[in-house]
Amino acid sequence: MKVQTTLRIAASDAHYGGNLVDGAYLLQLFGDLATEICIRHDGDEGLFRAYTAVEFLAPLHVGDFVEATAELVEVGRTSRRLRFTATKLIAARPDLRASAAEVLASPVTVATAEGVVVVPLECQRPRGDV
Repeated sequence: MKVQTTLRIAASDAHYGGNLVDGAYLLQLFGDLATEICIRHDGDEGLFRAYTAVEFLAPLHVGDFVEATAELVEVGRTSRRLRFTATKLIAARPDLRASAAEVLASPVTVATAEGVVVVPLECQRPRGDV
């Protein structure tokens, strides 16, 4: 099972100078996708237990468009192992003018992660979307 979302980075998401977005923003986005997978798979939000790997590979700035993807890669009795990717599709170009942007010929992977979510047995209600 795989879910994804695409969104534009807003000015309110900037955390550092140069309109740079912090990595925690992407982890929150990955967490939302993990919740969606658990609801689709188990009928329950589940509980994020741990990120087992996280890599930040390229910067993300205000005005960029990012596509985040989560994939369910392993199902245990109560655990769900997930793989995440965030890819920049469109880059803001404030160097040209305030509203300029460009579609990237080759999307840029900005972050990857793996994590484990737990859905207690008593909370599982299989949805059949697997």
